[in-house]
Amino acid sequence: MTTALLILAGYVLGSMPWGYWLVRLFKGEDIRSQGSGNIGGTNVWRVYGWRLGLPVVVLDTLKGFAPAFVGSMLVSDLAGVLAGSAAMLGHSRPLFLKWQRGGKMVATAGGAFLGVAPLVGAVGAVVWIAVFLLFRYASLASMLAAISLPIAAALLGESWPVIVFAAVAAAAIVFLHRANIARLRSGTENRFRFRRAAQPLA
Repeated sequence: MTTALLILAGYVLGSMPWGYWLVRLFKGEDIRSQGSGNIGGTNVWRVYGWRLGLPVVVLDTLKGFAPAFVGSMLVSDLAGVLAGSAAMLGHSRPLFLKWQRGGKMVATAGGAFLGVAPLVGAVGAVVWIAVFLLFRYASLASMLAAISLPIAAALLGESWPVIVFAAVAAAAIVFLHRANIARLRSGTENRFRFRRAAQPLA
């Protein structure tokens, strides 16, 4: 029963579309009609700058971290993995957006791994930051960070639920970036610009 409640809580938390909500609140606009149309922090940051993008990244990470951490602490690694997976599913298909397309789960997955396997999550974060700073492609950084998760989980001797979760999460994240892969191959993927003109929040 506890695990089932954690899974439900994870899905509800994951379904909270912070990118959509914060842009609506501060800009009165629909982020899904801006930039790439994604509700995640990268698109919000690109379109509106760090003042909106950073809070979205943090909140999307926390909604993966909280259920995974509580599940792993109160029940088991498996419960934490299932709760974190539910949060990722909620982010991809949010209840609060009537199950329409959500985000690509990168920040939420990172939060889930920080909750259930902190060292694995830290490896993923380091890979993401390193690749992003070198190439400035958020999509490439996200995919390589995702691929690093099952490798790190296996090398660090994590439990089988964590290793399986890492492999499935990596596959899902790469699949959701298939359009980005095509643009990377054709040389049309947009590089992230740190200095981006952004409107004030007033």
